[in-house]
Amino acid sequence: MTAFRLAHLSDLQLPPPPLPFRWRDAASKRLLSRFAWRRKQHRHIQAVLDAIAADVAAHAPDHVAITGDVINFATPEEFAAARAWLEGLGDPANVTVSPGNHDALSAAGAPKSFAPWRPWLGDEGEGFPYLRVRGPVALINLSSAIPTALHLAQGTLGAAQIERLRAVLRETGQRGLYRIVLLHHPVAVGVVAGRKELTDAEALRAVLREVGAELVLHGHAHEALMTSTPGPNGAIPILAVPAASTPFGGHGQPARWNEIAVARDGADFRTRVTAHGITGTLSVEPLGSYVLC
Repeated sequence: MTAFRLAHLSDLQLPPPPLPFRWRDAASKRLLSRFAWRRKQHRHIQAVLDAIAADVAAHAPDHVAITGDVINFATPEEFAAARAWLEGLGDPANVTVSPGNHDALSAAGAPKSFAPWRPWLGDEGEGFPYLRVRGPVALINLSSAIPTALHLAQGTLGAAQIERLRAVLRETGQRGLYRIVLLHHPVAVGVVAGRKELTDAEALRAVLREVGAELVLHGHAHEALMTSTPGPNGAIPILAVPAASTPFGGHGQPARWNEIAVARDGADFRTRVTAHGITGTLSVEPLGSYVLC
């Protein structure tokens, strides 16, 4: 059987368009974040992101998953610019976005429920978790994105979303689908500092331990990571990628995306992961591949 191929990238942090001054921003987290962006903007380069996106397009995956931090300050102008960028990436039916903490940096003036990105959130559901079924794969999209206080980048799913996730995982598991959970914040213990953690990660891990999933994808750490969490039939692999706009030789791991090929192997599935990353100024090359057990 032909494998279903999913491209995973994260933490785009698209350079913001010109933003007007608003008094409400002066009293919100956005003002401090704008100063931080001026210091750190060299860490996120549009040309690098465009090179990664072009490489993804050249490989023509069946679907693209973006696990958050598409923008920086959650302004209406950024949501509109990001929507235009996403439209250039492909049909919204073939691209899923899971919001990150920067996409919810401040509630003041931000579009409610990420409305400009609704076509990219999922097919089924009136709120998170959204579900998309593509071939043998169930993409289950969560949102850990919430506004937080200064100097915090935490995420929270909330009890209601976690309980709905339990039902979606159970139902898609009964259908024999390969369940991929998408969210921005890490799930495993100790991946990021407390001020950046998922506050209800233990409740999420409890659901995964009870009902199971085949794979979890996240961002936020700006690192290539493979961790795991217990499931009912063994460890559930968890993968993360570096920020998709970080240049080679800059601060942090250079931009990378993962090509995840899922194919049925008798009654089970076989999963091959191939990493593609920036290896020079704007050169994207395969970095190696492995099979998930």
